[in-house]
Amino acid sequence: MDGHLNPLIQMKAVTKTYQTGGAAVQALSEINLQVQKNEYVAIMGPSGSGKSTLMNIIGCLDTPSTGHYFLGEKDVQSLSDNQLSEIRNQEIGFVFQSFNLLPRVSALKNVELPLTYLGIAQPERLRRAAEALDSVGLSDRKQHRPNALSGGQRQRIAIARALVTQPALILADEPTGNLDSKTGEEIMALIQKLHEQGNTVIIVTHEQYIAEQAARVIRLLDGQIESDVSTKARGNRPNH
Repeated sequence: MDGHLNPLIQMKAVTKTYQTGGAAVQALSEINLQVQKNEYVAIMGPSGSGKSTLMNIIGCLDTPSTGHYFLGEKDVQSLSDNQLSEIRNQEIGFVFQSFNLLPRVSALKNVELPLTYLGIAQPERLRRAAEALDSVGLSDRKQHRPNALSGGQRQRIAIARALVTQPALILADEPTGNLDSKTGEEIMALIQKLHEQGNTVIIVTHEQYIAEQAARVIRLLDGQIESDVSTKARGNRPNH
């Protein structure tokens, strides 16, 4: 079936309004958006443009006030909290700026955790967690706790954890925000590799050079899509 008839992400007139101190604040207004399977998309915009709200809706951490959001065939608004939680666990791999790792357990245990929620038996959990750590170049750090590792290694653990459930979508929020520039480049090369292996990747960033590594850049301004452009053919690199 043609993937363009069945996009992974489809938003139709999505609006999000928050009530703060008696006043209504519109964070998103009439967003129409499609993302196909295996696309690599960057979302940019200044503070207050709506990019965090958009990411939260894409990640099923929040739902639209009006309009419709489909993830695959599922109309997200119609789902219960339990069903949304299930989607977050199974279908979306999150990578955060602050890593969000458990400090007192090993890298392997951190990566294994999402599989525990899915009720997968321990031997299979350990096998898949070890495989995911291997895929991000950390097979020799399985038993290390996060606080014994560098920021770049911690972000690799977070990426392995995002991959371990074999999600439909990897959602990365400022994934290099807490890293020095060299380590940030290594993490972006790893994300590029994941995309080349067939993963759908959406990255939220305020860094132009990071956005340019995606194949498509969506810019938000005042809760609306200001521009949506393809940056380059796959495999090319921007000139520095």
